[in-house]
Amino acid sequence: MLELGGDTGALIIHTGPDLHGREIEISPVGGPRTHAAVRERRVRDRTFHSAVYPDLPAAVYTVWWDERTPAGSVRVAGGAVVEFVWPTSARSGPC
Repeated sequence: MLELGGDTGALIIHTGPDLHGREIEISPVGGPRTHAAVRERRVRDRTFHSAVYPDLPAAVYTVWWDERTPAGSVRVAGGAVVEFVWPTSARSGPC
């Protein structure tokens, strides 16, 4: 269960099963990084793989492909759950 409201939101990064167990880092622009592991999640008769970041302050976040390369960016709003689909390759250039 996610606690949402005020200036607090959440982020879900959807991936494929090949990333099961991988730690994906995110950071607010100019802020420290945090990470979550990709886990298998079963919903009804389907299986999904995702990393969940609860209790995030509202901000624009960079999703990191690796130590130096951004995979993209996403705006987390207070009171909302935002979803990001993991790309099939790293972006070239800025987010």
